[in-house]
Amino acid sequence: MSPEAGELQPGFDSPGEGAEPSWPVGKRAKEIKTKLGTLLQKPDSAIDFIIPYPEKPEKPPKAQKPSPEEALQWRDSLEKLLQNPYGLASFRSFLRSEFSEENVEFWVACEDYKKTKSPVKMAEKAKKIYEEFIQTEAPKEVNIDHFTKALTMKNLVEPSPSSFDMAQKRIFALMEKDSLPRFVRSEFYQELIK
Repeated sequence: MSPEAGELQPGFDSPGEGAEPSWPVGKRAKEIKTKLGTLLQKPDSAIDFIIPYPEKPEKPPKAQKPSPEEALQWRDSLEKLLQNPYGLASFRSFLRSEFSEENVEFWVACEDYKKTKSPVKMAEKAKKIYEEFIQTEAPKEVNIDHFTKALTMKNLVEPSPSSFDMAQKRIFALMEKDSLPRFVRSEFYQELIK
């Protein structure tokens, strides 16, 4: 989609394609990238490359199929659906079948990010989430408004567990309003509640 002549584009001070990003988006994004890049410098010695791995990768426990009563609760509560391992897997699978799984993947990535204790790992995860879901033309770019995107970028200057909170809340609301109703009408969900 190309902008109309004279139309201002989000994050730009002047109309049209190729315009320079305005301060909150362009310069701020470079500042964030620089700070995240600094935190992600190469290790000082070869010993830092050694990462302990278990001999066999652990398989995640199989999620137990919910009772019809439990699955019925998901109709009214996206939170309960996402907290249930079987529900989350089912919801992801449904969204994948519709080619719209980026929202739930972003939500899951944010939940994982919030549990991160190490500042270095937090910066790594913040950069990955930003590049995968937030930045313009990201591979799995989520649909958030300009204000939320700018605030999230500002929060990433100094990553904290709450850096993605507003964006995550917006995506949760979008899934609750749009994706959940489609999921509960799906054949798969209808089979679960029988």
